Amino acid sequence: MTIEVRPATVFEDVRTLVGPKRPESNVCWCLSYRIPSKLNNELRGPARGDKVRELLGSGPLGVLAYDGDEPVGWAAIAPRTDTSFARNRKIPHVDDLPVWSLWCIRVRPGHRRQGISHALIDGAVDFARDRGAPAVEAYPLDNQGAKVDQTMAYAGIRKNFEAAGFTHAADTTSVLAGHPRVLMRRDLR
Repeated sequence: MTIEVRPATVFEDVRTLVGPKRPESNVCWCLSYRIPSKLNNELRGPARGDKVRELLGSGPLGVLAYDGDEPVGWAAIAPRTDTSFARNRKIPHVDDLPVWSLWCIRVRPGHRRQGISHALIDGAVDFARDRGAPAVEAYPLDNQGAKVDQTMAYAGIRKNFEAAGFTHAADTTSVLAGHPRVLMRRDLR
């Protein structure tokens, strides 16, 4: 298997990774940190997918991992100023550097435990670097080896970010699935 990571520009491929099986479902679509909370709460069913399609009109929303032509993984990344992390009270700002946030990693069932999440992290970093990011931050779970519920593992786990060259930059007061989240950072300068 050869994995290629590319900018997420094709709506159908993004839908395959973060969209619902049934169009009327109210799944995240990876919008929760990307749009204001009020709008996120108002969008229901197909309107969520419509919003993703609209946002894709302005450019990629992250990166997708492909096995041949099949999309098998997703990573959401954007300038922190364009996300709710810019105002998040539980995740601190280390400094005023215009960092990018990497907040969601998803690998399709049947493709897990094959290194795709590692390829996604590296691909997201390259994506941000190519767009002038001075650093990338992530907010993974510090699960210390404990099992993590797959539905809540979207934030990633600390050891995967450490393997990708990220270092611990700060503790947070955010907890997800019973595990504390830490602020990890990779300098790109």
